[in-house]
Amino acid sequence: MTVELGHFALVLALLVAIVQGTVPLHGAARGSEPLMAVGRTAALAQFLLVLLAFLSLMNAYVQSDFSVLNVAQNSHSAKPLLYKIAGTWGNHEGSMLLWVLILALFGAALALFGSGLPQALKARALGVQAWVGVGFYLFILLTSNPFARLDPPPLDGQGLNPLLQDPGLAFHPPFLYLGYVGFSMAYAFAVAALIGGRVDPGWARWVRPWTLAAWIFLTIGIVLGSWWAYYELGWGGWWYWDPVENASLIPWLAGTALLHSAIVVEKRDALKGWTVFLALVTFGCSLLGTFLVRSGVLTSVHAFAQDPARGVFILLLLLLFAGGGFVLFAWRGPRLAGGGLFRPISREGSLLFNNLVLSVAAATVLLGTLYPLLLESMGGGKVSVGPPFFNRIFVPLMLPLIAAMAIGPMLAWKRGDLGQAMKRLMVAAGAALVATAAVSAILGSIEPAGVLGLALAAWLLAGTLAELAQRIRLFAVPLAESLRRLKGVPLGAWGMTLAHAGFALMIAGMTGSQVWRQEATLLMQPGEAVAFAGFEVGFDGVAAVPGPNYIAERGRFTIRDGKRVIAQLEPEKRRYPVEGRETTEAAIRTTAWGDLYLAVGDARDDGGRVVRLYFNPLMLWLWFGAAVMVAGGGLSVLDRRLRLGAPKRVRTGAVPAAARS
Repeated sequence: MTVELGHFALVLALLVAIVQGTVPLHGAARGSEPLMAVGRTAALAQFLLVLLAFLSLMNAYVQSDFSVLNVAQNSHSAKPLLYKIAGTWGNHEGSMLLWVLILALFGAALALFGSGLPQALKARALGVQAWVGVGFYLFILLTSNPFARLDPPPLDGQGLNPLLQDPGLAFHPPFLYLGYVGFSMAYAFAVAALIGGRVDPGWARWVRPWTLAAWIFLTIGIVLGSWWAYYELGWGGWWYWDPVENASLIPWLAGTALLHSAIVVEKRDALKGWTVFLALVTFGCSLLGTFLVRSGVLTSVHAFAQDPARGVFILLLLLLFAGGGFVLFAWRGPRLAGGGLFRPISREGSLLFNNLVLSVAAATVLLGTLYPLLLESMGGGKVSVGPPFFNRIFVPLMLPLIAAMAIGPMLAWKRGDLGQAMKRLMVAAGAALVATAAVSAILGSIEPAGVLGLALAAWLLAGTLAELAQRIRLFAVPLAESLRRLKGVPLGAWGMTLAHAGFALMIAGMTGSQVWRQEATLLMQPGEAVAFAGFEVGFDGVAAVPGPNYIAERGRFTIRDGKRVIAQLEPEKRRYPVEGRETTEAAIRTTAWGDLYLAVGDARDDGGRVVRLYFNPLMLWLWFGAAVMVAGGGLSVLDRRLRLGAPKRVRTGAVPAAARS
């Protein structure tokens, strides 16, 4: 009965979304405050209904109710509770229910915390977001019903894909969806602004926290997915330019450009049309990612659906919302008033350069991802676009962007002095050279690509710290005064500092793990030891270990540095009897200078085992840098200035802003 209640709640949520998508928009057009207020009530009601539907499905998973087709296909009574819960969204139907739950959550958050918004803008944004919800409610109810019954029910379920039975993958989809769906807020504000015909610094300040929150969640989701691929798949890498990986990277790049563009609108009232366009593009890329993962056009360990009918429905939604937004932009965009002027060498100019590079990078990844699909659809045969293409095109695009990231914050608004900025960064340049030489010496060899990558990372980190030093006038005023200024640095400025510093650490980690990586695939017998990456790796043997719903073959390896034992590593090869599949669980010894990574393979007739050994330098820097970058985004969200409207320019006889909305 609980399942039927959830199904009914989902139908009611569709009806409420239709009300939310019509009444507030009509009220905004007529200037009726009671009609616009309906949007707040409807958004809250819609969230509660979708939450009830989602909890109903989750309860069916926890209770192992195999009379529900979705549960029977994706769960098993022997699964640990965590993966029973994660199974709720570890499939196509459940994941789409999670999608609309997060969409409704953002709408409810706007209804509750958007009191500072002009009422007309808020009503239009809620209305636009509701229509996005209507499209996905129809998609779920017509093609992907998670509440369908199975009669007669089986005695037990088929189980969940073993690759998804992992903490990293349990939390990866929710964070990824919080990012994907979160960009719907930027889309809703952009369409609302186009309908109202007004974009100003206040609009940018209202858009930024929602966009920043989505960017943070998407970053966490991407990093969790990379971390899972690193230790779960046993191949020693963290990114392979898989098409579904690219599907999440494209909106991340566009969203990063949007964040920086919105700053220019807020600070200088410039780039307004471009920022609105980026908001439409970013959510369009999120919808495209959904289409790629759930249409069946891609084959990937990350992909869920393989049903072309569902893919056609999502493609129609993509054309409706993204295409409709671009048509509206073509019609209303030219009416947006121009903003302030600025010189190319200025803070605005550096942010515009940032936008151009990120946009070209996103377009490059999009082209490389879609080209094989387009070529095959036109009868051109199958081609593969993989890491060689992306590394040769994408990486060089990033080099000037990283170099400029240290310079941009040093420039003044409207008109900057590049010479003065470079003088302030001379110390940073010297520190970058020293740090690069030191790390290269520790890693043991001078590789041109590695030296360039480390130099850019050190340059960005030193430049970021130099900008903070300039902000507090370090060494230019007494130390006590600098400390007083440090305490007064806004959270938003701290956020930028941490985000840029975290990105610098990530660049170092990416460089070290790619350029100085060592790997070997060996056939080892129990009792044998080999020298690898400066260590002695001894293979002690393999033992069978039962798990809660799997049987593991656990290898045991002793790692020595000279005669001293420094670690015992136990990689596993797991077999899940219910699903009839195997997974690899790598064992990793992590230090500040690198990861020693072991994966054990199949047994041979002579008792030996295939063992894969990797040494990935500076991997910890990559994960730690990502955490620092996310922390920077979190500090920026907490800056109370983003929760206040931009200062209003009051002139005699001017029409109040609320009336113009």
